[in-house]
Amino acid sequence: EMISEAAEQNKTDLFYASVINDKSLFSRATGSYSHAKKLAETALELYSAQLGEDHPDTLKVMGNLALTLYDLGEYQKTMDLEQVVLEKRRAILGEDHPETLTAMVNLACTLSDLGEHQEALLLKQTAFEKHKAILGEDHPDTLTAMNNMALTLDALGEHQKALELLQTVLEKRKAILGENHLDTLMAMGNLAVTLYDLGENQEARELLQTVLEKRRDIYGENHPKTVNVMKKLM
Repeated sequence: EMISEAAEQNKTDLFYASVINDKSLFSRATGSYSHAKKLAETALELYSAQLGEDHPDTLKVMGNLALTLYDLGEYQKTMDLEQVVLEKRRAILGEDHPETLTAMVNLACTLSDLGEHQEALLLKQTAFEKHKAILGEDHPDTLTAMNNMALTLDALGEHQKALELLQTVLEKRKAILGENHLDTLMAMGNLAVTLYDLGENQEARELLQTVLEKRRDIYGENHPKTVNVMKKLM
């Protein structure tokens, strides 16, 4: 209550903006994507006014808004924002900065969802090679980049190549992050989809069943991430 009262007294300062941004992140994490979008839009306006459009913190908030738009399936709007974030981070932080690489990966994922798989693959391959060179093969961000590259290969019909990469991602995430980590569960779900594509239906269903049980425990029955796995098992 005290934080809310203090923030209301001066809605234009950075403290208030950070509170709004944190609320947006919380809403997104709990699956309230529409509410998260409104909060993120407000936070972006406040950060832009206080720090300017090119400030790294403003770009971070812009990236958060893009992720929320992605969750809502608004891929074109997501891509437009992500292109701005990537261009500005390249210019301000440099090509190899971790935040630039994150922007590259996010844009590539959105391009995939818009059906631009070849363009997405080029970006994902670049991101993977840079992550591996800078952070090492076992870094969580490198594994995310490998995972994303595998998904695009799968979309392009390269199912066996995708399978091998996804198996590596899952094994490493289990070892580094643990069986129940959200990224491990995501890798498990992605591997299941590729197994379906290869006709390995029984193994795929077993993996998805495991993911469903763990997501129920973590998120609850009605969270979008849990519901999404349920749909795949129907």
